[in-house]
Amino acid sequence: MNLPLRGIIPPMITPLNKNGSLDIKGLEKLIDHLIGGGVHGVFLLGTNGEAPSLTYELRKELVSNACEFIAGRVPVLVGITDTSFEGSLEIANHAKEVGADAVVIAPPYYFPIAQAEMIDYLESLVPKLPLPFLMYNMPSCTKMQLSLETIKRAKKLGCIGVKDSSGDMNYLNMIIKEFKDSPDFSIIVGTESFLPETIANGGHGAIAGGANFFPRLFVDLYEATLKNDKDSIDKLLDKVLKIYDTIYNVGQYTSRYTKGTKCALSVMGICNDFMKLPLKRFDEEERKKIEGYVKEFELSNVLN
Repeated sequence: MNLPLRGIIPPMITPLNKNGSLDIKGLEKLIDHLIGGGVHGVFLLGTNGEAPSLTYELRKELVSNACEFIAGRVPVLVGITDTSFEGSLEIANHAKEVGADAVVIAPPYYFPIAQAEMIDYLESLVPKLPLPFLMYNMPSCTKMQLSLETIKRAKKLGCIGVKDSSGDMNYLNMIIKEFKDSPDFSIIVGTESFLPETIANGGHGAIAGGANFFPRLFVDLYEATLKNDKDSIDKLLDKVLKIYDTIYNVGQYTSRYTKGTKCALSVMGICNDFMKLPLKRFDEEERKKIEGYVKEFELSNVLN
């Protein structure tokens, strides 16, 4: 795994069957779809992967099969965030055993904790990790915005980068500025519309949910940004923003992002769109809307 990590790294959804088991055929098709679209890595067991809703056994099955299908073609990152310290280590050790390249850590959820407590947590966890790790700033799900001091301490402990999904460009720019003289430390944005500005300011890429269904669109945007091809950036960013107005805008709950992502993959014939409770897949009316939006994108050659 070359550092810093760069490019488009989809936070892969977890394909499931109706009975809640892993959709193995769908998983293999999805991975081929992602790698065929030019992605630079795959992030398993993130928010879009519904990680907190999966049993440890199912998480391990996903990681094992994904690593087998990916077969070293791109780096594999595995989310280990959990309410249980031992549970996080269990998934981390399994990820190492089956060939993953790094793990991703967000603050443990449920109990609100202070920055000092988060640092204490890292100082206990990191020495036991079998793989390199990235930090994951996801305040909407964890009740905590990682402070600059916490990220700096994580780096001293060996952290190789940070994914920021705060949606706060000022915060992201602060992180980029702080670590601009650390060439092996990756700054990865989770808000996909921020990709061009992130790269222009010195960041390294995006963990973009939309790259699950339209990987080539995001890879093209990343490459256009590296070339500072402003005409292409504008055209491609318009298409990314259209995803927000269409596929991400079906349904009334925040879960529509993950539901829309899974539904789009389903109507494209890549994998099933069943979900783990408390989430449920879209109903038929919502699915028809997604079908219509996917066809619109097909007509605009986004899938090519």
